[in-house]
Amino acid sequence: MKNIKIQAIALTLMLYGVTTTAFAQKINVAQQFNYAAQQTNYMLDELKTTDTTGGLVSPRTFENGKFKLVNGNDWTSGFFSGILWFLYDYTKDDKWLKQAQIYTARLTKQQYNKGTHDLGFMIYCSFGNGYRITGDTGYRKVIIQAAKSLSTRFNVKAGVIRSWDHNKDKWTYPVIIDNMMNLELLFEATRLTGDSSFYKIAVSHANHTMINHYHPDFSSYHVVDYDPVTGNVIQKNTAQGYSDESAWARGQAWGLYGYTMCYRETHDKRYLILAQNIAKFIFNNPTLPKDLIPYWDYDDPAIPNAPRDASAASITASALYELSIYSNNKDYREKANTILANLDKSYKAPLNSNGNFILLHSTGHKPAKSEIDVPIIYADYYYIEALLRSKMTAKDYAGR
Repeated sequence: MKNIKIQAIALTLMLYGVTTTAFAQKINVAQQFNYAAQQTNYMLDELKTTDTTGGLVSPRTFENGKFKLVNGNDWTSGFFSGILWFLYDYTKDDKWLKQAQIYTARLTKQQYNKGTHDLGFMIYCSFGNGYRITGDTGYRKVIIQAAKSLSTRFNVKAGVIRSWDHNKDKWTYPVIIDNMMNLELLFEATRLTGDSSFYKIAVSHANHTMINHYHPDFSSYHVVDYDPVTGNVIQKNTAQGYSDESAWARGQAWGLYGYTMCYRETHDKRYLILAQNIAKFIFNNPTLPKDLIPYWDYDDPAIPNAPRDASAASITASALYELSIYSNNKDYREKANTILANLDKSYKAPLNSNGNFILLHSTGHKPAKSEIDVPIIYADYYYIEALLRSKMTAKDYAGR
């Protein structure tokens, strides 16, 4: 039945003049960074006049005509300061350094937050980039403490880090594919301290996720629920995808990025092979549009009348640049270039519009009717990171 559905979707895409063939394009990194800097300047100006009472620390989206900020404990809170660090990294302009320091400092207390698995996003995208660029020992301490906090969510029997504490009526010990992105914080903590316990937790989580999250075609479930007493899998389903068995686009991107990063940190070829197979699933998928910007879920029957997800494309492009180095596969780099070129051409907002976010057309949580076809801060973060990575070498990754 699934094969029939895929064939029907492929035929529909052909009728609409869309194929999965992409042609490599050149990207103008300097031009795109110049635009990003201008748009971020506008956003900083807007933030000066925005109400930040109630602990609001950073922008998340522009939805229904409203500029929306989040508290420090929101999983997206570290991306804006990360963008500011990227702009400083590229331009070496002290104005970006000062702003990056200001917005990073707002997240300091999150290093003690044991109620979330997203400390990698929150702390490593902010303090992690700050430490990498400046060597600030204060940032180093925050990274280590955050890794300690994250480690408290690890269950030895299940071998994984718990993702969510909410919806206990639905899940017992849920682990989402997104959690692969938080492992980099643990790898860094081992590098900084020499304490291998962080490394071992990260590897255990990656190994169990590799076994339990993936279909034979290398698409991923969104949520796997474990029994914390026995370690057995209770159920596999989705929260943000179209259906339990569908391939949620951003989830596939998280896996691609996460396992590429895990290969960098461990040199375990199983991770490299999995990352390559995830890439194969993405780019051989008959519902992937010609511009390589996926629909929010590869199995949405509404395709081609379904929303896109520029955030999934940005994450994928960033991962592909790194994967191209380990795989010695020029096709990965060409596809990443194509994604960035198409984001620049058709998904970039006009200056001083779109809430002053960079990219249009991301999808956050469609089943919840939340953040559909809007700008989202993490799309911008991975877009800028991908631009930086397009110029990086193997030596650059070795030092991350």
